[in-house]
Amino acid sequence: MAEAQEGPGRRGKRAGAEEPAEAERDGWRRRSFQPAAERRGATVLHDTVSTHPQPLPARQFDTRTTEPISFFLSSLEDLLAWQPNSNDDFNVSAVPLAKRQPPLHSKRPRTLVCHDMRGGYLEDRFIQGSATRNPYVFYHWQYIDIFIYFSHHTITIPPVCWTNAAHRNGVPVLGTFITEWTDGEKLCEAFLAGGEEAYHAVSKQLARIAQHYRFDGWLVNIENMLSAAAVGNLPHFLRHLTAQVHSAVPGGLVIWYDSVLQNGALRWQNELNEQNRVFFDSCDGLFTNYNWKEEHLERTRRLAGPRHTDIYVGIDVFARGDVIGGGFDTDKSLHLIRQRGLSAAIFAPGWVYEHLGEENFLHNETKFWGLLAKYLHTHSICTLPLTTSFSLGMGTSRFLAGKEEEAGPWYDLSAQEIQPLYLEQESKLSISCCLQDAWYGGSSLRVQGTIPPNEEHVAIRLFSLQMPAPPKLFLTLVYKLEGPHLDKFAVSLELSTCDSGTCHEANVTSPPEPNGRHQPRFLPTPPPSLAKLLTACNHGSHGWTGRCYELDLQDCTLRDLFLLVSLHQSSPQEMPFTCLLGEVRVLDAASMVASPPQVQSLTASQLWWQEGPGAEQLTLSLTLRWAFPPSRASCFRILSQGARCRRGQTPPQLLGLVHACLYRAVGLVVPRPVAGQSCGLELLVEPVLRDELPVDPDRWGWLTLVYSEPGGGTSRDGH
Repeated sequence: MAEAQEGPGRRGKRAGAEEPAEAERDGWRRRSFQPAAERRGATVLHDTVSTHPQPLPARQFDTRTTEPISFFLSSLEDLLAWQPNSNDDFNVSAVPLAKRQPPLHSKRPRTLVCHDMRGGYLEDRFIQGSATRNPYVFYHWQYIDIFIYFSHHTITIPPVCWTNAAHRNGVPVLGTFITEWTDGEKLCEAFLAGGEEAYHAVSKQLARIAQHYRFDGWLVNIENMLSAAAVGNLPHFLRHLTAQVHSAVPGGLVIWYDSVLQNGALRWQNELNEQNRVFFDSCDGLFTNYNWKEEHLERTRRLAGPRHTDIYVGIDVFARGDVIGGGFDTDKSLHLIRQRGLSAAIFAPGWVYEHLGEENFLHNETKFWGLLAKYLHTHSICTLPLTTSFSLGMGTSRFLAGKEEEAGPWYDLSAQEIQPLYLEQESKLSISCCLQDAWYGGSSLRVQGTIPPNEEHVAIRLFSLQMPAPPKLFLTLVYKLEGPHLDKFAVSLELSTCDSGTCHEANVTSPPEPNGRHQPRFLPTPPPSLAKLLTACNHGSHGWTGRCYELDLQDCTLRDLFLLVSLHQSSPQEMPFTCLLGEVRVLDAASMVASPPQVQSLTASQLWWQEGPGAEQLTLSLTLRWAFPPSRASCFRILSQGARCRRGQTPPQLLGLVHACLYRAVGLVVPRPVAGQSCGLELLVEPVLRDELPVDPDRWGWLTLVYSEPGGGTSRDGH
């Protein structure tokens, strides 16, 4: 049989070893599977096949496949009745909000992105990814401050994949609480027109939901008229909600959308004024409507006073209504907003994907954000390790160590890695995404440019940094040069440090480099204690080259990480180059000595057996859960060694990749045991550490499921 596979569009594939020839089958069927000798921490679970399983909750699981899905709440009753339970665990973000500089509360004008696409909860609702071709992705995280997931459902809980991707890049994520039309009036009357007990219950539930699913707050959008009693309580509700969110979620936010006025009328103002100021004063910010003119901006700036960066001036990229800019003219709007020192809310930048089409999306996305570059402020990474393979969280194949591991399209924003600075390169330098080749994941970073005549090198800034430099750094680089004259170029990394009278390289007697530039020493052979980690040193595979470096610094602050492309000998002519970056790591040597932890308590539950697809086959779905120290792993690879009804071995096959300590395997095709026989399915959980130190298989999680038909052998209910 073929390997096990899982995921939308991939069901019905098989999990198991090759079947025996027809002449052997009857004798083989009478033998039973016996688990191999137990590994440390391995789990053996016995289950009796039942093709009438209990249904899983439709809110959290797809009713057809039982895949875990993201969800919303549709009513006030749903909100007030919400209680967390174990079926919610798939929707809890596993990625803490990364620290970066400057912090959100600095007074620098901010950029908010509000994502609104075709009603929301599209392919992004599949928590473990899907086989979507040409999906929408966002990856310009280093230029934005806040991400809002918007839909017209009453309570929009951001799909966890968006929270994971944003948090990994240091961006907080807000959900949406919206009321609209006549139904919205009734809902608001129900919780706002009475006493404080009613609206306190709503605000507490909203804060609890943000805390439980680990996103960062709410956009509140009341787009319906309010009675005098309801609008009178609205500022109290906003203040209570803001206080609850601040208490429950570190750094949490509540932002008000410019809609109703203090008299209860629904009339968008396109500015901050005395008719809506009471709502702005009751929360963390105001997101204005889009039909503003310059005089609106002037009045807003004056009235906002010292809180002017808490005004997020709305820009509708679809340019609906009487607006300035939109589309590829969005920079015109942003220019006027920045002139007044205000923050900006870019609404529906998915216009690039929806309006211009899917095929050239990455090219058009680069063009769209490139036009805005001069008005966008960059952010700095301020923690180590910094490790990235530049994966966008999608691809046409999945790669491992430069080799195609799995063919076919895939989409999983939770697997998106830390993204670089795309927009600030000089005219003869460009950075873009490459889906055709990768070291790990689904994409690499293509760096193209020219080295000017008689120059020896060019430096391309990949990341802005702001952190104290540890005494010793290890850096690794995996790259691939393309095009002619490959032997003329060298590729390396360079770090810069902030100006300081005391910063210097240790063990170096020569004068410091100008502008605080440091070229780490090439490390052809790693120290024995780090040999596993620095496996890329001075070699690669499948056309990729790996290099390792070390750098000793004292009293320094890291500022930038550059890619350095050099000529072995300068040329009187321009020298064009194309370089694919597969992986970059910047590691604190002191943090790399701890031994990897062990995956523990691996269990299986929610077993879902189905007949077929063949007469001697069954289809199995199940949920795996395990324990692992928080923040030590960047992800987990889930593998299968196949299902079989006798002893044997098959090579591990990838089922999926997850970022939390649980995974639902869906649609595994396994052999059906005959009466009196048992079969076994072996599943593995491989942790991938944040510094990518390899983990020995004896520290993985191992689970063997021994299953039999009713009446055959010892069994235990797996539900």
